[in-house]
Amino acid sequence: MGVLVLICLLSVFASAKNVEAETKSFLIDCGTNSSVNVDGRKWVGDLAPDNNLTLSSPGIVASNVTFNGDSTYGTLYKTARLFTESANYTFKVDPGNYYLRLHFSPFSFESQNVNESKFDVMANNLKLVSEFSVPGEISWKISYMQSLGSNSSESSLVKEYFLGVDSGQLVVKFMPTGGSFAFVNAIEVIPVTSQLFVDSVSKVGGNGVTSDLNLGVRGIETMYRLNVGGSEIEPTQDQDLWRKWEPDTSYMFASDAGSSIKNKSNITYSSMNDSSVAPLIVYETARAMINNEVLEKRFNMSWKFNVDPNFDYIVRLHFCELVYDKANQRTFRIFINNRTAAENFDVFVRAGGMNKAYHKDYFDVVSPLIDTLWIQLGPETMYGAAGTDALLNGLEIFKLSRSGNLAPVSERFGSGGDDVSAKTLKNHILWIGIAAGIASIFILAALFTLFFCLRKRRKNACPTKENPTGWRPLFLHETIGNSGTGARGSKFPGGYLNLNGSTASVRVGKRFTIAEIRAATKNFDESLVIGVGGFGKVYKGEIEDGTLAAIKRAHPQSEQGLAEFETEIEMLSKLRHRHLVSMIGFCEENNEMILVYEYMANGTLRNHLFGSDLPPLTWKQRLEICIGAARGLHYLHTGAERGIIHRDVKTTNILLDETFVAKMADFGLSKTGPALDHTHVSTAVKGSFGYLDPEYFRRQKLTEKSDVYSFGVVLFEVVCARPVINPSLPKDQINLAEWALQWQKQRSLEAITDCYLSGNYCSESLKKFGEIAEKCLADEGKNRPTMGEVLWHLEYVLQLHEAWLRSNGGEESSSLVAENVEVGDIEVSQKPPVSQDEEHYIEVRTQDDGVPLTRKTSGLGGTVGFDEFSQLVNPQGR
Repeated sequence: MGVLVLICLLSVFASAKNVEAETKSFLIDCGTNSSVNVDGRKWVGDLAPDNNLTLSSPGIVASNVTFNGDSTYGTLYKTARLFTESANYTFKVDPGNYYLRLHFSPFSFESQNVNESKFDVMANNLKLVSEFSVPGEISWKISYMQSLGSNSSESSLVKEYFLGVDSGQLVVKFMPTGGSFAFVNAIEVIPVTSQLFVDSVSKVGGNGVTSDLNLGVRGIETMYRLNVGGSEIEPTQDQDLWRKWEPDTSYMFASDAGSSIKNKSNITYSSMNDSSVAPLIVYETARAMINNEVLEKRFNMSWKFNVDPNFDYIVRLHFCELVYDKANQRTFRIFINNRTAAENFDVFVRAGGMNKAYHKDYFDVVSPLIDTLWIQLGPETMYGAAGTDALLNGLEIFKLSRSGNLAPVSERFGSGGDDVSAKTLKNHILWIGIAAGIASIFILAALFTLFFCLRKRRKNACPTKENPTGWRPLFLHETIGNSGTGARGSKFPGGYLNLNGSTASVRVGKRFTIAEIRAATKNFDESLVIGVGGFGKVYKGEIEDGTLAAIKRAHPQSEQGLAEFETEIEMLSKLRHRHLVSMIGFCEENNEMILVYEYMANGTLRNHLFGSDLPPLTWKQRLEICIGAARGLHYLHTGAERGIIHRDVKTTNILLDETFVAKMADFGLSKTGPALDHTHVSTAVKGSFGYLDPEYFRRQKLTEKSDVYSFGVVLFEVVCARPVINPSLPKDQINLAEWALQWQKQRSLEAITDCYLSGNYCSESLKKFGEIAEKCLADEGKNRPTMGEVLWHLEYVLQLHEAWLRSNGGEESSSLVAENVEVGDIEVSQKPPVSQDEEHYIEVRTQDDGVPLTRKTSGLGGTVGFDEFSQLVNPQGR
C-alpha cells in the first residue's frame, strides 16, 4: 500500500514538473487563434486566449492553402502574421536563459509582395537582424549549399538565438524598414535550465589561454549545427531543446577525407555533458580518418563554413571515442581558420573512457575581411603513423553579439553590424567610389596626353620605324624569360613582346574553325583519341600542311569548363619555352571549347613509368626528363614579372616529344604568383591528390613552393615507378610520398627503386636524387628549395651518373640540350667534371661588366648544399 502511494506521489510530482516545464515554453503558431499539434507538441495561435503572451498590434493575418516544401513544420507555415508598422510579442517568463526560434516561410498574400519585405527584429535590447529579407536569405542559402555540392531546395528558414532574460518578460519586436512590412510564421521560446555555455573558453591559437566571454550580457546566434558522419537529426529526436542537426557531408572539403563510423551501444555522457548539450544520437556516429585508405594521412578532415565577418565565434566540437579502449591510440590536432586550437588531442583521455560523450568549446575572432571559417582535424605527425587518426561526432558554430548587435553588415542582409549602420557604410563606399572614379579619370587623361606626346615625338624622330621603340612583332626568342631555351624563329601571332620578357594581354594563336578541327580529327574519330582527362578527350590530328597536333576538346559536362579553358589560353599566350608545351591555337565555335597543342609523340611520363607495355626508361633518361620538367617549372616561376604557379604538377602533365624532351603541360589550374609585397596567393585548393602540398591544403595559401612539393612527389614516382596512391597496397604503402620518404630518411631508397634500374645507375647519383626529393617534400614551404635550386642539383646528379657511365665504359644517348640558365642578371654556365677527383667549377658571369667570377665547389664525391647555391645566385630572378 505504501509503495502504491509513493508511486502515485512520484507520478503526480512528475506530471506537475512536466506541466511546469510546458508552461515555461511558448510554441506560437502565428496568424491564427486556434491550436495545432506538430512534431508531437501543441502549438497555440498567437491570438488564442490561452497563449500567455501579449501582441501589441494585430497586424494582418495571412494564410496559404498549401505549403510548397518538405518540412516537419509545413502545417505552421501555411499561416503568418504581417506587420506594416512596429509590433511586439511580449512573453511573460522567469529570469533565465532561453532558446528563441523564429520561423519564416514566405508566400504571396493579396497585395503584399513578399520579395519586397524587409524588416528588423529585436529581442529585448538585442538586435537580431537588420533590413532582413527572408526570400533573399533563402536564395543565398540555396546558392551557398549548391556551391558546396548539395542540391538544396529550401523554402523556409529558422533563425535560432540563445539569450538571457533578467526581467520577467521577453519582448520580440518586428520593425518594417523602408516602407515595407515584416512577417513571421511561428515562434518558439524554450527555457534552458542547464549551463549550456560557460564564460571561460579556450582561445584559438592561444596555447591554452582561455577567454572570458561575459556571456551574461551577450546574445548568441546558432550559425551551424551538424551531425558529423551521420544523417539528419530531427527536432523530435532532440526532445530536451528540440534542435535540428544537419548532416555534415555538404560542408566537407573532400568528403572522402573521413569515413563514417557507427556504434549505438553503451554510449553514456561524460561528467561534463548531459542531454541539454546534445542528444546521445549525435555521439553514435562519427567521421574518422581510420580505415581511410585512399587519402594521404598528412591531409586533414576539413569543413568550410560561410560566416559573418567582424564577429566573435564559439566553435563547439562533440567527441565520443567509438573504437579505441586505451589512451594514446588516437591523437590529433585541431585547426580553426588555419591556426592551432589543440595539439595531441586524445578523446579517450579527455572524455574519461571509450563511448563517453564529450564536448569542447573554442573561441575565435573573425576579422572584417574574412567571411569563411575552416574547421580542420588532422594527424599529429605528417606521416600518418599509428595513433594519428582524427575523429569528430558533431559540430556547432555560434556567433556572439557585439555592442548589443547580432546583425551583420553584408550584402545578403543589407545593413546592421558592429557600431556602424549600413547607410553609413554605403555612404563611405559611395564616396570612396566617386573619389576613385574622379582620380581614375585624371590619371587616364594624363596618360593619354603623355602617350600622344611621346608618339608625336617618336614619329618626328624616327619616321621610318614600323613599330614603337622597345616593341616588335612577337616571335619566339631564345632569351624570352629566364631560361633562354625557346624555339628560335617560331611565329607567335596576335601579340607583342616587350623587351623585358612580358607579353601583351591578348589572346594568341590561330583561331580554328570547327570545320578545320573536324577535318583534322576525322570528325572526332575515337581511334584518334590519345588521352582522356577532366577537361575531355585529346585527339591526334593533322592540321594545315600535315603538321601533327594534339587537339583537346572539352566535354559539355567538363568539370574544368570555361574558366580553365580561358586560363589555359591566357597562360600559354604569355609563355614560350623549350620545356613547355606550345599552344598552336584554339576553337570556340558552336559552343565548343577546343585547344590545339604541338603533338608530343611519346605521350606522358607516367605511361613510360608504369601501366603500359612501353619499354622502361633508363636512369639517364629519367634524370634528363626530370631536368627538362624542372627547367619548365623554373621558367614559370621566374619568367614573368610575378611568376606563374602551375598548381597541378604530376607525371601525366609532363609530356615527352619524339626525342624524349620533357615539356610541362595543362595550365588550366595555373595562377599568377603573389605580388612583390605579398608572400602567397589566397585561393581555393585545387590539384591532384597524392601530389597536393599539405601546407597549401591546410591554409589555402598558394606559393611557388607548392609546385616544388608536387615535383618532389614526381621525383619519387620516377625512381619507384608506381602510382602515387594505390589503395590495394598495405596501409603503410598506399601513399607513395609517405612511403618513399620513410625509406629515404633511412637512406635506403635503393630498396624500393624500380627493378628495371637494378645495376644500371650510379648509387651516388641515386643518393643525391633522394636528398633532393626529400627536401622538396618538407612539410613547410619555407624549408623547401626553389625550382632553380632543384634544377641545379638535378643537373649535378646527371653529371655524377654520366661520369659513372664513362668510368664503366658505357654511354647512353642524351636528349638533353646544353643550356645556359639565366637567373636575373646573372648567367650561370656549368663545366661538368671529368672524374671523381676533378674539381667542379661554376662560372658566374655578370652581364654588366663581363668579368667572370669563378666559384669552386667540391668534386663529384662532395656535396653542394642548398644554402650554398642560394648564396651563389638569386634564384627568384626578379
